[in-house]
Amino acid sequence: MSAPSSAGPAPATMPKTPPAAGHAPVEPRGSLWLALRGLMPYLWPRDRADLRASVLWGLVLMVLAKVATMLTPFVFKWATDAVAAGEGANVSADQLGWLIAVPVWLTLAYGFARIVMAAITQWRDGLFAKVAVHAVRRLALETFRHMHALSLRFHLERKTGGLTRVLERSRNGIETITRMIVLNLAPTILEFVMVVGVLLWVFDWRYVLVTVAMIVGYTVFTFMLTEWRMGIRAAMNESDTDANAKAVDSLLNYETVKYFGAEGWEAERYDRSMAKYERATTHTYTSLAWLNAGQAAIFSLGLTAAMVLCVFDIRAGRQSVGSFVMINAMMVQLYQPLNFLGMIYREIKQSLIDIEAMFAILARPPEIEDRPGARPLQVEGGAVRFEDVRFSYDPDREILKGVSFEVPAGRTVAIVGPSGAGKSTISRLLFRFYDVNAGRITIDGQDIRDVTQESLRAAIGMVPQDTVLFNDTLAYNIHYGRHAAPEQAIEGAAELAQIDHFIRTTPKGFSTEVGERGLKLSGGEKQRVAIARTILKAPPILLLDEATSALDSHTEREIQDALDRVSRGRTTLVIAHRLSTVVSADEIIVLAQGRITERGTHLELMRKRGLYHSMWERQREADRARETLRAAGEDEEPEAAARSGDRVGEESGAAA
Repeated sequence: MSAPSSAGPAPATMPKTPPAAGHAPVEPRGSLWLALRGLMPYLWPRDRADLRASVLWGLVLMVLAKVATMLTPFVFKWATDAVAAGEGANVSADQLGWLIAVPVWLTLAYGFARIVMAAITQWRDGLFAKVAVHAVRRLALETFRHMHALSLRFHLERKTGGLTRVLERSRNGIETITRMIVLNLAPTILEFVMVVGVLLWVFDWRYVLVTVAMIVGYTVFTFMLTEWRMGIRAAMNESDTDANAKAVDSLLNYETVKYFGAEGWEAERYDRSMAKYERATTHTYTSLAWLNAGQAAIFSLGLTAAMVLCVFDIRAGRQSVGSFVMINAMMVQLYQPLNFLGMIYREIKQSLIDIEAMFAILARPPEIEDRPGARPLQVEGGAVRFEDVRFSYDPDREILKGVSFEVPAGRTVAIVGPSGAGKSTISRLLFRFYDVNAGRITIDGQDIRDVTQESLRAAIGMVPQDTVLFNDTLAYNIHYGRHAAPEQAIEGAAELAQIDHFIRTTPKGFSTEVGERGLKLSGGEKQRVAIARTILKAPPILLLDEATSALDSHTEREIQDALDRVSRGRTTLVIAHRLSTVVSADEIIVLAQGRITERGTHLELMRKRGLYHSMWERQREADRARETLRAAGEDEEPEAAARSGDRVGEESGAAA
């Protein structure tokens, strides 16, 4: 048996790594300054002296690279003047050798200066890359953890595909902003200052005026057109997110699409989103062409004006031919950071749009948080008690209306009732996915709001109705119950859950891939995997949320037998549609319209001839009808028949 992948999620007991800055960054709301303030603790991490040293050394290299950059046009000028000095001169052989050697050496120096400039620049980029990628990793991890810390309500309101797209694009946006500011913007500003200084020293104020005017015009034009393009970019991102969310949603529901023959409909929905993306993307590239053309025109005008000034100065004897070459080389060399300036502004603005959603998520506080001083839950027997609990998802519609009951330690209590009665809400409140509006829930007398969420959820095992597995191996999914468990414990859990025989029949055994959401397994096999990982978790409290309602009768009996084994000696709360699965419960609570209408054992409730009795009789009628169909050779699909019985029972409960 292969061990689960080490790349899986951290166990519940794993200590949380503190954020790099000790706090979540603020939401930028389109502001570069606020975004930088939020990112700075990750670019200058207090817990990583090596990264801070890399930043400082990178700054030194940045200055050295720009000094080498400024020397390059000077060497070019000297080489040109040396060549021009020997052109047509009547000199001796010794003098001719000297006139040839000097330009050659200066030309070699020019090439060497360019190599040094490139080498230092790449060295600097390598140092900063380590810092930038670390910042991306830390912030992405913090965002991922924060998403898990947010409430179930938040995730129910979001599309999974859209949320993962936000995380992916935000991660890229953080890397872009970090790279643009550290590797491009700061060196560009430094080079602008150096160029102005050189122009004043070698030439005069006229060249400075022309160059500054060109830079200002270039910058203003770039900023104006980039602002216009931001709306286009936002529309493109929105259409991209929408198309991705539709694709993920459709592919996750592959079987449903096939059931209803809706491939064409899904393709049309996806194509409509992609058509919007096509229009927005085309508009983006068209506007980019206008931007690039305008930038080239402005720079060319500035370059031409500076070179014309130099021509006049050469004719007047104030400058040499080498100065003409130098001003051309310097201006062309300036074009690269200028071009970067336009790209920097575009990329930063676009990245701000991309990461704004992530910062908004980070700025959103979790709905459910541990109280200050919350202590770990101390479980002795595991008695669960609901005391006059009231709860509503929406203030205008109360779901639970003063529900009170107790599950004694080591006993089994079942909650039944029609759909919409609030049964699943009870399980969500017990796990503290939501907090009660009134009343309280206790475990061994401890209010669950006063204990840590981690210890609370570690004490409760869950077997849900719809088991969703990770797209990994059987071993990984079972191991999810307790990451530190040895292989022998996994095998034992599989045996108790009665899935060991199935695993032995598969070619890869525990290394068998279960597919997306476990779709390669049957409903019964998925439920057994869920039971196995709950056995491995070994919780003192067990919650079975309609764990067999979607299974056929034969599979239900097998799964129920496994569940009975798991629940022995544990405090067990069963939420069920199929009444046949709760006959042996110590107490059955009937919930209707958010209130407890009946309670007692199966026999006591049958003698009352109330809602429970009516639901039981309806399900028995459905079972007898199914047996009649089977005897006549017209048996409907077992799981569909089982669900039909459930619906009849629910309708009976609603009518009662």
